Amino acid sequence: MKYVQIFMAFFRSGILGFGGGPSAIPLVYKEVVEKYRWMKDEEFSDVVALGNTLPGPINTKIAGYIGYRVGGWPGMLIALFASVVPTVLLLIIFLTGLGASKDKPWVQGMSAAVLPVVAAMMAALALDFMKQAKSAMTWKGLILFTGGSFLVLQFFRWHPAIWIAALLAFAFFSGTAREQEQEKER
Repeated sequence: MKYVQIFMAFFRSGILGFGGGPSAIPLVYKEVVEKYRWMKDEEFSDVVALGNTLPGPINTKIAGYIGYRVGGWPGMLIALFASVVPTVLLLIIFLTGLGASKDKPWVQGMSAAVLPVVAAMMAALALDFMKQAKSAMTWKGLILFTGGSFLVLQFFRWHPAIWIAALLAFAFFSGTAREQEQEKER
């Protein structure tokens, strides 16, 4: 039963995640955190953050890790298969038909309609992540941190992996320094 659930969770996110990884992340979140409760919000946030630092499509990295965590090696293979096969099949079907219809208005309209939906899904997921982060910092700190991250990524054009690695290093070293201070106080 567990393997069927793994397959269904990643098949649904794979088949409905139009637009690539960013559009699939909220779908995976709904399956993994809300429906099957294989992870908590914080754990999923960590998986997405670390997955973004690694090369390759985010959906397959998330699927591989969560599938392995829930069902071992068979779970990993099932999750990867379920997240990749729908995309491959749809790509073959759509590109075959799209080649003949790409200049038609309904195809252009369909492509344009997908973008705002993906943006709304990502905004909703970002809001959920901000609510989780709020538990660890003040609203002022959260707004400054989010705004600073936006500036670094959009205007200074840092690669997200560099920013995430810098933040992880900062969190590690500040946490280590805090632990050492607590040890001294004891």
